[in-house]
Amino acid sequence: MNTRGPRLSRPLYEALPWIYIVCGLAALVASYLHPSKMHSLVLGLPGLLALVAGVVVLLRRRDYRQMQANNYFNNNSSSESSVLPKKED
Repeated sequence: MNTRGPRLSRPLYEALPWIYIVCGLAALVASYLHPSKMHSLVLGLPGLLALVAGVVVLLRRRDYRQMQANNYFNNNSSSESSVLPKKED
């Protein structure tokens, strides 16, 4: 049984953290410029959360991709077929 839901296209998936960051910054700017303190708080808190979420997703993706690349290169370098024989003099 396949329980996967609908998937996002790759360009949209890659842009999501930046969308979170831009929306968070826009909400923070709007909250700063809004004259009402209550509306400012209602705009500012979700804006701050969106900004932090975007940064966290970016950093976690970078770390995961770096870890995958390190694992890939470490696994390939240990195989005998990819290592050139040493030249003996």
